[in-house]
Amino acid sequence: MTGGSVITPSGEKQIDIACQNGRIVALGDLQAGWTAEQQIIATGLHVLPGVMDTQVHFREPGMTHKETLEAGTRGAVLGGVTAVFEMPNTQPLTISEADLQQKLDRAHNNAWCDYAFYIGGSAVNATQLAALEKLPGVCGIKVFMGSSFGDLLADDDQVLRQILSHGSRRVAIHAEDEARLRQRRELVERSHDVRQHHLWRDVESAFLATRRIVQLSEETGRRLHVLHVSTADEMEFLAQHKDHVSIEVTPHHLTMTAPECYEQLGSLAQMNPPVREKHHQDALWQAIENGLVDVIGSDHAPHTLEEKARQYPDSPSGMTGVQTLLPVMLNHVHEGRLTLQRLVDLTSAGPARLFGLVNKGRIAIGYDADLSIVDLSAKRTISSDWIASISGWTPYDGKQITGWPVHTIIRGHIVVRDQALQDKPPQGMPIKFEHSWKTDEINHEH
Repeated sequence: MTGGSVITPSGEKQIDIACQNGRIVALGDLQAGWTAEQQIIATGLHVLPGVMDTQVHFREPGMTHKETLEAGTRGAVLGGVTAVFEMPNTQPLTISEADLQQKLDRAHNNAWCDYAFYIGGSAVNATQLAALEKLPGVCGIKVFMGSSFGDLLADDDQVLRQILSHGSRRVAIHAEDEARLRQRRELVERSHDVRQHHLWRDVESAFLATRRIVQLSEETGRRLHVLHVSTADEMEFLAQHKDHVSIEVTPHHLTMTAPECYEQLGSLAQMNPPVREKHHQDALWQAIENGLVDVIGSDHAPHTLEEKARQYPDSPSGMTGVQTLLPVMLNHVHEGRLTLQRLVDLTSAGPARLFGLVNKGRIAIGYDADLSIVDLSAKRTISSDWIASISGWTPYDGKQITGWPVHTIIRGHIVVRDQALQDKPPQGMPIKFEHSWKTDEINHEH
């Protein structure tokens, strides 16, 4: 790669990058003395370390009419994303080693980007989690305190304490209080008004669960990763617990506001936790500005348009997001809400730091040659026609933005060139983590 403005750990530099056997082997002025089988001329473009989306729901196995690992990862690379962490609420649930292996087998030769899978934490596997979290291809344990079903719903303090007491890796949390959500559901069952989604799933339903899980984490000494934080109240509280709690926010909570999004999009804007009023969004941006937020994840959770058209509240919550994560956030960079360097920390360095990724998250010699190459000045209109997801839609349809992914490189493979998928078989591999890199090498050699 030559000619681009490269975002390195030392800042933005005009340097060339040489890759060999999937790794970065040289940085600097490499025009003399280097030859390459393939070359990217990145003049006028910015070269970011590979963007990672640490929260996606690709629905496979069991719900492939909504999404698949192939289509989800194809959308990821078209959107400049080089690695994903996939969630356990599939059918069957990902709660055992056999469930994990089924996903790894399905992803092999089908995933366009690198990948890892969460194991769901529940009452049925709590005592096995210390072993499960260390299996190759596992990014961590995910706990649903609300908005889930069957064995994945963990809303009882005794169960939560048992989950947190088994294992050592950071536990990802969906924090909504299930009892409060059930109690308040009649509010929307009477009205059938999606504009009340954020009133049903109110601030207290999120804040109550967040306070509970943080207290339990302090009792058990377990680190937490609180997903899709959506309220000013949670941000103020979590700021006092950063010694053992990390924070994720999503592009839709940073971009949409209530009630406007529900008036414009109806159930297409329906998410859990919900998009809220502007003062909550302002608090999320302030938390990014002051360094509280650790990562941005898309919470890509597709449903078909037919499912979304059901009468609220029977319409399912979730939207596509992996393919639009980078374009939407680049537009925020263009509009001055954050710097490009801060975006890199939230989507590359942050995930690597929190989850212990091996050789990912920065442009440096010896690291995987994962590059997201973007045009900061490109003006585009996001369209549902562009979306690779099986569900085939985006809530950002028609949104005009500035900033767009152009090339996506994964371990030296040019997967997307000039915005077009290359005609090659998918070459994604399981992500390696610090605690198990030797095992990864043995079990997942391609």
